Amino acid sequence: MSPVRVVSLVPSLTEAVALSAPGVLAGATDWCTHPAGLDVVRVGGTKNPKVERIVALAPGLVIANEEENRGSDLAALRAAGLHVLVTEVRTLPQAFGELDRVLTACGVPARPRWLDEAEAAWAAVPTPAERRTAVVPVWRRPWMVLGRDTFAGDLLSRLGVDHLYAHHPERYPRVPLDALRAADPDLVVLPDEPYRFTADDGPEAFPGLPCALVDGRYLTWYGPSLAEAPTVLGRALRAARR
Repeated sequence: MSPVRVVSLVPSLTEAVALSAPGVLAGATDWCTHPAGLDVVRVGGTKNPKVERIVALAPGLVIANEEENRGSDLAALRAAGLHVLVTEVRTLPQAFGELDRVLTACGVPARPRWLDEAEAAWAAVPTPAERRTAVVPVWRRPWMVLGRDTFAGDLLSRLGVDHLYAHHPERYPRVPLDALRAADPDLVVLPDEPYRFTADDGPEAFPGLPCALVDGRYLTWYGPSLAEAPTVLGRALRAARR
């Protein structure tokens, strides 16, 4: 299959396509920060893409995700005659499958080395010697945490961390701070996206609880970062102890 002209509305997929098929990307969102120096037309945000700008690029394929992008925007792109590939990624195996599907649709002739390395890295993760519970905020004001069926939750589980809202009816429930504290987790996992938790913004809300500050790219992105994610996340989680 020959390469096609692509617009990506998903930062992690932008990185995957840019590294696997240089020159294929015509456009990407303002939030597509990897690889560094990516020189393509910017088409707005993941939640508010500039449909007219995307249509003007005349891509053969628009890559999207059912969680990161709005259905109304994708419908508008389809109504304009564009082919939109929508991914669903809620587990690590799904991520690998969808990456294969996306790269094939982009005309990548052979499976990239980084994808094999990512699968091997996660296959080599040992069975955790202990399991710990956690709450995983993704926003504050109001506080929101990981709930059911999330990619980040699946990665954490493989590293021995069970987040306490994994069976909540909602995927990203709003939970009052006092309830999060009362849940008495072993640790709090604070990623730097979508909300940018830092050492000075987040841990102070959970006095007495160890907090793991993690790079959100390794926790929530499904792309080349998956190859290093077990090591990077494991190190951050081990550093958080009572």
